Amino acid sequence: MSKHLRLAALTALAMLPAAASFAADAPHGAEHAKGMPQLDFANPMLVAQVIWLLAIFALLYVLMAGFALPRVARVLETRRQRIEGDLEAAQAAKTRADAAMAELRAATERARTEAQGQVSAAVTKAQDELATLTEAQNAKLAKQIEAAEVQINAARDAAMGALRQVSAETAEAVVTRILGAVNRGAIDGAVDRELAIRGRA
Repeated sequence: MSKHLRLAALTALAMLPAAASFAADAPHGAEHAKGMPQLDFANPMLVAQVIWLLAIFALLYVLMAGFALPRVARVLETRRQRIEGDLEAAQAAKTRADAAMAELRAATERARTEAQGQVSAAVTKAQDELATLTEAQNAKLAKQIEAAEVQINAARDAAMGALRQVSAETAEAVVTRILGAVNRGAIDGAVDRELAIRGRA
């Protein structure tokens, strides 16, 4: 601050002789003062006005250089630092967001792969269980069909035996009524041949 004061004082002192000589060389008398009153160098107040102008200029210069401008510079520096800090924070937040997004994509891909593997395993297991169950049901049905065929064959044999007996007895009764004499062997043979023809048909 003392440096600024010395600079302002030296400037004012350097300008004083020039202003005094300029005022002394000016024509005297109000009759020569024409035009703008600010340029009336014959006026004795001009030197005082110049001195006050220089003093006020020096004071304003000192105040601006010593107080106002440093404060403005500090405000600008603070603002610059705040902006840089905000930009760094924003960049860090963006970096964290990008990392989180990449991690989310990776986790989603892992979950999708695991889900597809589980679905494939479940489908394979269900197919294996279905094949096993189908084989068991087929085996059970085959046994039931075989048992039913045995029962059907047995029932057919029993029915055929009963039919042969009934047929033989009926034929014997008819022949006995018609002819009076009965050849049981011939009747049994004829019944067997007729049943054999009907069974093949």
